[in-house]
Amino acid sequence: MIKTIGQSGQISLGKEYAGRHAWVEEVEPGVWIVKLGQFIPDNERWLHTPTAQAQLDQALAWASATPPQTTDLSTLEQQLKP
Repeated sequence: MIKTIGQSGQISLGKEYAGRHAWVEEVEPGVWIVKLGQFIPDNERWLHTPTAQAQLDQALAWASATPPQTTDLSTLEQQLKP
Protein backbone atom coordinates (compact mmCIF):
# COMPACT_ATOMS: atom_id res chain seq x y z
CA MET A 1 0.00 0.00 0.00
CA ILE A 2 1.38 3.41 -0.90
CA LYS A 3 0.43 6.43 1.20
CA THR A 4 1.25 10.09 0.66
CA ILE A 5 2.50 12.17 3.57
CA GLY A 6 0.38 15.32 3.74
CA GLN A 7 1.52 18.92 4.16
CA SER A 8 1.27 18.61 7.96
CA GLY A 9 3.44 15.47 8.01
CA GLN A 10 0.57 13.06 8.66
CA ILE A 11 -0.30 9.71 7.09
CA SER A 12 -3.80 8.23 7.24
CA LEU A 13 -3.84 4.51 7.99
CA GLY A 14 -7.59 4.16 7.53
CA LYS A 15 -10.75 4.72 9.54
CA GLU A 16 -10.60 1.22 11.02
CA TYR A 17 -7.65 2.43 13.14
CA ALA A 18 -9.29 5.69 14.26
CA GLY A 19 -8.86 6.33 17.98
CA ARG A 20 -6.35 3.50 18.47
CA HIS A 21 -2.96 4.01 20.08
CA ALA A 22 0.07 3.25 17.98
CA TRP A 23 3.75 2.94 18.82
CA VAL A 24 5.79 4.43 15.99
CA GLU A 25 9.49 3.63 15.92
CA GLU A 26 11.85 5.13 13.39
CA VAL A 27 14.48 2.40 12.89
CA GLU A 28 16.44 4.50 10.39
CA PRO A 29 15.68 7.66 8.43
CA GLY A 30 12.57 6.98 6.33
CA VAL A 31 11.87 3.53 7.86
CA TRP A 32 9.19 3.22 10.53
CA ILE A 33 7.64 0.34 12.43
CA VAL A 34 4.03 0.93 13.52
CA LYS A 35 2.54 -1.28 16.23
CA LEU A 36 -1.02 -0.99 17.53
CA GLY A 37 -1.61 -1.62 21.20
CA GLN A 38 -2.62 -0.44 24.62
CA PHE A 39 0.08 1.47 26.42
CA ILE A 40 0.70 2.09 30.10
CA PRO A 41 0.59 5.70 31.30
CA ASP A 42 3.80 6.85 32.98
CA ASN A 43 2.09 7.35 36.35
CA GLU A 44 0.89 3.70 36.34
CA ARG A 45 4.14 2.00 35.33
CA TRP A 46 5.02 1.25 38.95
CA LEU A 47 2.07 -1.19 39.04
CA HIS A 48 3.87 -3.36 36.49
CA THR A 49 7.12 -3.76 38.45
CA PRO A 50 7.88 -7.20 39.95
CA THR A 51 7.60 -5.80 43.50
CA ALA A 52 4.19 -4.24 42.92
CA GLN A 53 2.96 -7.34 41.07
CA ALA A 54 4.00 -9.54 44.01
CA GLN A 55 2.26 -7.23 46.49
CA LEU A 56 -0.90 -7.15 44.36
CA ASP A 57 -0.87 -10.95 44.03
CA GLN A 58 -0.48 -11.26 47.80
CA ALA A 59 -3.33 -8.81 48.44
CA LEU A 60 -5.63 -10.61 45.98
CA ALA A 61 -4.83 -13.99 47.55
CA TRP A 62 -5.61 -12.57 51.01
CA ALA A 63 -8.88 -11.05 49.77
CA SER A 64 -9.91 -14.37 48.20
CA ALA A 65 -9.15 -16.36 51.35
CA THR A 66 -10.55 -13.89 53.91
CA PRO A 67 -14.32 -13.58 54.21
CA PRO A 68 -15.75 -10.10 54.81
CA GLN A 69 -16.57 -9.16 58.39
CA THR A 70 -18.86 -6.55 59.87
CA THR A 71 -16.91 -3.65 61.34
CA ASP A 72 -17.88 -2.16 64.69
CA LEU A 73 -17.24 1.51 63.95
CA SER A 74 -17.14 2.48 67.64
CA THR A 75 -14.37 -0.02 68.31
CA LEU A 76 -12.49 1.07 65.21
CA GLU A 77 -12.75 4.73 66.27
CA GLN A 78 -11.29 3.87 69.69
CA GLN A 79 -8.39 1.98 68.06
CA LEU A 80 -7.57 4.98 65.87
CA LYS A 81 -7.44 7.51 68.73
CA PRO A 82 -3.92 8.27 70.03
